[in-house]
Amino acid sequence: MGDVVEAELFGNDDWTVQADGIEHRATGYFIARETLAHRRAEGLWDWPLQMAEKRWCRPSLFREAFLAALDHFGIARDANLLRSFALGYGIRAVVSPAAETFVTLADILQPRNAPSKVHIATRPAARALIAAGA
Repeated sequence: MGDVVEAELFGNDDWTVQADGIEHRATGYFIARETLAHRRAEGLWDWPLQMAEKRWCRPSLFREAFLAALDHFGIARDANLLRSFALGYGIRAVVSPAAETFVTLADILQPRNAPSKVHIATRPAARALIAAGA
């Protein structure tokens, strides 16, 4: 960012969203507007996964600022964004009770089909004791 103070479009305790991107207030870590929507080869969003590696990054505040930036810059969200936050941060990234922002782990992960019954072969207790010489 330049020396000129820009108008803040959104801000929280850790992040500020400005016309050219988002910046961490304490560290000066900057994410340019044109890179916010970058994806990895498998379609996951790059920034939620990268920021999950930073010890100084509080997940809920980054998520709040990142989503605000997407809204301000007209960048559409998709299911891979939810997966990216879940893989990067787990459930720590979701702190808002609002239905449109809260995603349960069950919404992201799909269980395998489990058999309806599991059969376990067991010997009756009396025969097992006799067989053991008791």
